[in-house]
Amino acid sequence: MSFENLIGNEKIKKILETTVQNKNVLHSYMFVGEEGIGKNLFAKEFAKMILCNVQEKRPCGKCKSCMEFNGESHPDFMQIIPEDGKTIKIEQVRFMQEKTQEKPVTSSKKVYLISQADTMTREAANSLLKTLEEPPEYVVIILTTSNESKILTTIKSRCMKIHFEPIPEEQIINYLKQNGMSTDITKNMLKHCEGSIGKAIKINNLKDQYMQIEKIINTLEKQNITRIWREAEVLYSAKEDIIDLLNYMEIVIYNLIKTENKINYINTIHIIEQTKQRILANANYDMSIDNLLLKLWEEVNWIV
Repeated sequence: MSFENLIGNEKIKKILETTVQNKNVLHSYMFVGEEGIGKNLFAKEFAKMILCNVQEKRPCGKCKSCMEFNGESHPDFMQIIPEDGKTIKIEQVRFMQEKTQEKPVTSSKKVYLISQADTMTREAANSLLKTLEEPPEYVVIILTTSNESKILTTIKSRCMKIHFEPIPEEQIINYLKQNGMSTDITKNMLKHCEGSIGKAIKINNLKDQYMQIEKIINTLEKQNITRIWREAEVLYSAKEDIIDLLNYMEIVIYNLIKTENKINYINTIHIIEQTKQRILANANYDMSIDNLLLKLWEEVNWIV
């Protein structure tokens, strides 16, 4: 992926290019935006640009530094991601701190990318703060986050924040088309993408499940509760994706209320929120789905 091929956020591209071109790179940045919007891709291309031996407007792609970066073997670049997919631990940050004391090998800078920085444990965050307060002159640290509120205020205050805007729906459709993926997705699905290419890819892969959610909603007013249970098999079998599917259910219902004035659906969003809380609290899964379907049916059909 080259810098010019990154989707959306053209203003951010220009800011990063100008920063490198004017040799005005700061010690710490925070890329903020929705999950799957391209923050990590931008961060990596920015890092490659900083490390490029030619130091042009964009990475040259030909120098030793660029070749090593493309081969994922650059000695002056390190990415930290959540261990076991959940948290960034203090040991990871301490290892990074040890490496910051070593001078650059290939380039004039060393770049450290901390992805999903909001998953740092408190100990890891406090340890990172020490490096942000007094970084070596050649060190650049880039944090990415989809949940800025979970990051220590003291860390945020030491970073230049760059906010990523949602990618327009037209560009998302074009991306899917250019990459050989189906563009046959509904307006509700596009809305659920929230301007995120990553979410669009996930929705494309799980399109049948999302379509089934719409069928469940359309069945609620049929006053045939057994049919709802038949349509709802997706909710029982998609345990790993259930929160995302319930979020999508809320979007479909919200649009029904907004476009068709379905006032009998107003309280259903609260019912779905309660179900999400129960599932996240590890309540019995099947019973939670049973309760959800029954309450939705009763609410929509005004059964007391």
